Amino acid sequence: MASNRSRTAGRHFLQIPGPSPIPDRVLRAMDMPIIDHRGPEFGKLARRVLDGVKTIFKTTNPVIIYPSSGTGAWEAALVNTLSPGDHVLMYETGQFGTLWKKMAEKLGLVPIFIETDWRSGADPKAIEAKLREDKEKKIKAVAVLHNETSTGCVSHPAEVRKAIDAAGHPALLLVDTISSLASIDYRHDEWGVDVTVGGAQKGLMLPPGVSFNAVSDKALVASKSSALPKSFWGWEEMIAMNKTNYFPYTPATNILYGLAEAIDMLHEEGLENVFSRHDRLAEATRRAVRSWGLEILCKDPKYYSSTITAILLPEGHNADQFRTAALENFDIAYGAGLGKIAGKVFRIGHLGDTNDGTIIGALALTEMALGVAGIPHKKGGVQAAMDYIGEESKKRAN
Repeated sequence: MASNRSRTAGRHFLQIPGPSPIPDRVLRAMDMPIIDHRGPEFGKLARRVLDGVKTIFKTTNPVIIYPSSGTGAWEAALVNTLSPGDHVLMYETGQFGTLWKKMAEKLGLVPIFIETDWRSGADPKAIEAKLREDKEKKIKAVAVLHNETSTGCVSHPAEVRKAIDAAGHPALLLVDTISSLASIDYRHDEWGVDVTVGGAQKGLMLPPGVSFNAVSDKALVASKSSALPKSFWGWEEMIAMNKTNYFPYTPATNILYGLAEAIDMLHEEGLENVFSRHDRLAEATRRAVRSWGLEILCKDPKYYSSTITAILLPEGHNADQFRTAALENFDIAYGAGLGKIAGKVFRIGHLGDTNDGTIIGALALTEMALGVAGIPHKKGGVQAAMDYIGEESKKRAN
């Protein structure tokens, strides 16, 4: 049936910080007939992804795969390790740090929330100070986001682990990597993380619908005495069934085909190359923003994200109206400002299956959109990004 809408030529520029564009190879890998998830063909697929995904989290311990969004993996991390009334030290890195805290409250936990202005990552010194105050060891876990999607600020889990250890505190370390996994260097085992939460729809280049818990031995011990209710999210049955190459309930079969392909693609490029590519595209974006005379929300370069840049618009200009103008005129979509920065920022995602040409195109459209929307800015942001990427290319060639 014909549509009344006019066709827009070319590919839509999806520059939100996830879900990210899906590579054709992954789309083709998922284009399979449904198979018996109790049969031998699925058993081979399950083994492939259960082993392969460990290489992305950099762990030798179990990684549990849920047919859910990342929010489900948040809940799984909490209910498998904690009991009603347990205290959890959490950090207000932005909207998603706040939402995880609200979930903890709904589950009957007691969050101790370190509040901030949303313009930096988690401060290890502040975490250490709170833990030192906890003489009775009521705090059972520390929960931080490796990358806060709403603000473009990273935290440093290795430093948070050192802070926990320096305080001599037994708290578990729970880390959300939903918008950083397979994009920013992450080391579950080496950094002493107890539960890593992940999602499929960003750096792993998959549709929404699959999430992860990577778990340490210490977390598995904690799960034995955890008293929060769990059924669907329970680790014990999942781990037991995964050892036989199957799942206790129906998995997201076709997304698992895509996951297997995405893992192969990441290793073909090389994880270190994946991380350096994201670093390069992020720095190119920041150079464009500075050249435009606009402000990056994240204030301290130590906390700059390599997957998303949040950009503040000048006072009196609404970021949502700018996003609408950009979409209508240039078919480019940005992430909206969330929570207390709603209408103040727009977010450019530069993660997943993206490259130099993609980001230069996106920045060119952005510079034009700033002009169309009447946002005060200077010209030359795209040129600054091009100059940087060109110099980086020369370095790689030498």
